[in-house]
Amino acid sequence: MGLTISEIRDNTTRARHLYQRTKQQHFAVGAFNIDNQETLIAIAQAAQKLNSPVLIEVSDGEVKAIGLQNIRDMVDNYKKEYGIEAYLNLDHSPTVDACKRAIDAGYEFIHIDISQANHEATEHDIIAQTKEVVEYAKFTGALIESEPHYFGGSSNVHTENIDYEEIKKTFSTPEGAKEFVDATGIDTFAAAIGNLHGKYPVPKELDLELLERIRGAIDCGISLHGGSGTPLHYFEDAARIGVSKININSDMRYVFRKTLEKVLADHPDEYAVVKLMPEVYGAVQAVVEEKIQAFGSADKAII
Repeated sequence: MGLTISEIRDNTTRARHLYQRTKQQHFAVGAFNIDNQETLIAIAQAAQKLNSPVLIEVSDGEVKAIGLQNIRDMVDNYKKEYGIEAYLNLDHSPTVDACKRAIDAGYEFIHIDISQANHEATEHDIIAQTKEVVEYAKFTGALIESEPHYFGGSSNVHTENIDYEEIKKTFSTPEGAKEFVDATGIDTFAAAIGNLHGKYPVPKELDLELLERIRGAIDCGISLHGGSGTPLHYFEDAARIGVSKININSDMRYVFRKTLEKVLADHPDEYAVVKLMPEVYGAVQAVVEEKIQAFGSADKAII
């Protein structure tokens, strides 16, 4: 059942208040991807246990698999059942139309990522389409996130090492961040400072000095994508510097699959899937709890 415009606007107002709290209290809120109900349960249980606000996020592929409105309804149901502060984030949406549909469905956070569909998209095109989404979102108050160029990696487990000399070519700059924020009017700037989508055999390294300079150049929120596989101390420092949102996906997917493989091996004669899953989402919940503690968002929820 869809939300009324009044309910949507109330939710987006609360989401904006959350962003203000992240800045004032120097914590980051975790944005955790789901592609199944078990992962949603794991996030909800972690949020309840640690009294932490959370963003439930879905990519374009996850929306196509589950359904835009189905996801909205599921999150609202578990939000009510567990008594948690939770919001929906459309992650790396590749088109303006997809963003508009999510805004209409009451998603509180929208990430428009034109370069996701077209890695060669010009900054002019990215700015124009981002501005269109920013303008459309004014009706509900949804918070809009974007970046001026393609963000590398993929939400998988990689075997290759990270080529930082190549990655540094796509790092954000304070000047570029300010120009993009001023040109688009976005609420969140997706910074690239060494964060990279996916899980790699070596730990990721974040340029915190660069992050501080970006923070000093812009007033809007800052997000870090590609949080998986990052040593936790980077998150603690990033939240202190002023990052409002950190995305986690691959770490959860990895432990989900590895735990499921173990459970299936341990119970070869069990065909009731519902009996196999609690250990799986328990393992995912442990990952979410670890991130929440590092982000500093425990006990920051307002219900």
